[in-house]
Amino acid sequence: MSRPAAPPAAREADLAGHTPMMQQYLRLKAQHPDMLLFYRMGDFYELFYDDAEKAARLLDITLTTRGQSAGRPIAMAGVPHHAVEQYLARLVKFGESVVICEQIGDPATAKGPVERAVARIVTPGTLTDSALLDEKRDSLLAALTIDKDRCGLAWLNLASGDFRLLETDIAALPHQFERLRPAELLLPDALRGELAAGDACTKRLPDWHFDIESARRELAAHFGTRDLSGFGAENLTLAVAAAGALFQYARSTQMQALGHVTALGVEHEGSYLRLDAATRRNLEISETLRGQPAPTLLSQLDLCATAMGSRWLRHCLHHPLADRDAAAARHVAVGELIGEARDGRAQAVRNQLRGIADVERITARVALKNARPRDLSSLRDSLARLPELASMLAGAESALLRDIARDLAAPPACLELLESAVAAEPAALLRDGGVIAPGWSAELDELRGLQANCGEFLVALEARERERSGIGSLKVEYNKVHGFYIEVSHANAARVPDDYRRRQTLKNAERYITPELKAFEDKALSANERALALEKQLFDALFDTLAQWIAELQRIARALALLDGLAAFAEAAVRYDYRAPGFVNEAVLDIRGGRHPVVERQIDTFIANDARLATTRKLLLITGPNMGGKSTYMRQTALIVLLAHCGSFVPATECRLGPIDAIYTRIGAADDLASGRSTFMVEMTEAAAILHGATERSLVLMDEIGRGTSTFDGLALAFAIARHLIEKNRAYTLFATHYFELTRLAHDYPECANVHLDAVEHAHTIVFMHAVEEGPASQSYGIQVAALAGVPVAVIRDAKRRLVQLENREAAKDAMGPQPDLFAAPNGVPPEPTFSEPHPALDALAAIDPDSLTPREALEKLYELKRLGEG
Repeated sequence: MSRPAAPPAAREADLAGHTPMMQQYLRLKAQHPDMLLFYRMGDFYELFYDDAEKAARLLDITLTTRGQSAGRPIAMAGVPHHAVEQYLARLVKFGESVVICEQIGDPATAKGPVERAVARIVTPGTLTDSALLDEKRDSLLAALTIDKDRCGLAWLNLASGDFRLLETDIAALPHQFERLRPAELLLPDALRGELAAGDACTKRLPDWHFDIESARRELAAHFGTRDLSGFGAENLTLAVAAAGALFQYARSTQMQALGHVTALGVEHEGSYLRLDAATRRNLEISETLRGQPAPTLLSQLDLCATAMGSRWLRHCLHHPLADRDAAAARHVAVGELIGEARDGRAQAVRNQLRGIADVERITARVALKNARPRDLSSLRDSLARLPELASMLAGAESALLRDIARDLAAPPACLELLESAVAAEPAALLRDGGVIAPGWSAELDELRGLQANCGEFLVALEARERERSGIGSLKVEYNKVHGFYIEVSHANAARVPDDYRRRQTLKNAERYITPELKAFEDKALSANERALALEKQLFDALFDTLAQWIAELQRIARALALLDGLAAFAEAAVRYDYRAPGFVNEAVLDIRGGRHPVVERQIDTFIANDARLATTRKLLLITGPNMGGKSTYMRQTALIVLLAHCGSFVPATECRLGPIDAIYTRIGAADDLASGRSTFMVEMTEAAAILHGATERSLVLMDEIGRGTSTFDGLALAFAIARHLIEKNRAYTLFATHYFELTRLAHDYPECANVHLDAVEHAHTIVFMHAVEEGPASQSYGIQVAALAGVPVAVIRDAKRRLVQLENREAAKDAMGPQPDLFAAPNGVPPEPTFSEPHPALDALAAIDPDSLTPREALEKLYELKRLGEG
């Protein structure tokens, strides 16, 4: 089949040759040229031309042609309307946006094509339907503006109404994208170049969408304020410009006002501990280094009973609080829930939470008027559980738990409305009927009564007609094709009353209709249609009434999410033996019996270790064999600090933390092929970010720095970086290395201490002890680890022989005298060599310009000098 031509531009002059229906389609498509248009035709959504080809390829659906328009065959593909959500979900995962075009006219009265209009636009960042969303992950729409070295970032969670903005340095953008993980990013046309925005689908908008004055007016009008100063955003021109473009885009996709977006939150960079993109990846907070969801810190701690709690927990772990008082308040609440766990009350709280639906997202769908019947019944049942749940917390000692109990108060009128108006077990879809509760509408009850009493009427009519006609076998029945009828066998045809009118002839019988039956038929058949129309009208009216409680429902959703998250922290503490951390004002990081929260659940026996850092002990130089546990020890220290600032108990027997402002990591090795950076360049870039950003309150993890280059280069860099961290940054630092020469730093700097993870050889193999001990390691066991990895025996033997040779050579050097310190400053100027007369080799050496020599020329000069020296 030859490829159909793409549709011509939707100018009126160009549409003249097309059929009326295709003219309608092309006009709608011209308004959304970069999106797939789902065009409703009966029970299907159809796609045409290039849209059809693209959808057929992405969705693996049949591509066909249907007739011609303007002399060209029409490429066509379609999906059933009742299954459209599953297809939309697949397209959104591919980063596509879809325009849903519905029939709004009546096919029975339409002259020409049925009138159609765009009902909604589905994009990756504006999802609200439960079938399209991951219930445990937020889907964010973001917008960005940049001016020189500053940028404005705004983001909206349309499924909850959370709207925020931030201004920051452009260098921090990768960290913000890694933190937020937006599903869709809006950029102005003038902003050229690619941005490392993760998996976000980027979309460019005309520059005028980002006009600051228009943004201020539009946002102030939406929030009903004179300006944006009440939100602390009046002077954030870049961020407000981004917020204006984002808000306009989101509203255009929903085709209505965003009633559940009730505030604009301004974030400040000091609100949370700084975690750069590398740190979030290396700590495997919500994704492993391979991009898998487990095993991670989130997968280990997500014991939440609700989807709201799971989303709160994900956000919490990526946003450790800088406000230690707020984190400590969470510790108190978790501690009280743990105490209740021992007397059964905490379990009762969790049982109540398990029966609660996703109030946050249901509230958003109510505000956007696209909630389904069972959303409202779930909301009703969830609100009904709140009084009992609140009563469990009302007497709590924790102020945070008492605040939650107060916020769980449901508006009585809202609950009463849902109980009165929504059926106890409503149908899944509005078109199926049975959604509005009996007694809510007298008119609807009457229409339903006609349908319910239909059987009784037919039985009574059949009895009367048998008696009137004397035909005992007469039947009064109904089918969907012919409606109501009276069936009489041919044998009794002569006894049929005069007012019977023939409707259908069968082989053995005749079917009739009477004036009475016809009148009932008209009334009964229209009753169902009228009941469905009325039910839709009543259901839509519920949204308008419920709109007055949107803010209160959002408050309830936030309280439920927080309570569920704290309950999950408490459950994890009991299940995994976590203890309460303590915040102190002195400069200290003291962890006793610390464990890695994820690794300890993956192995049979985990060795707990201490980590002690203070003003006089700022850098721990960690040595030991590969696989000995250095990286695990470093990561567990960072994760314990992170959990403490999230408000969780921690996997340690004791934990005391002074003020901390950031966590930085430089762990692992990987090329960044997309950016053209080698492993060593990535390593140095991350190290540079740490050296520029870390303060004396930061926690820094450095693992095997300098290994991506030659031995001496790497050793020199590792030494210089360690010195800088001690002298300049003065950060709490865990510095793991295989360069044993660095252990001498402890002699020069009292703030530096050597620790090691040991191993022993036994029966020609190696046993890792995984215990952290004071002092440097004795050896690295690299060859033994290579043997464990399955390196061929012949290679291992050869490596051992070479190691003996190298060690003997070093021993010979030691016999000649002590090796000078590689990093020691010279004590004086070495003596000049003396000669009885000038030597030609010196003259030749003085004539060499090293910077201008190629490697080959340098080698030739070396041989020349050797010859002169021998002569």
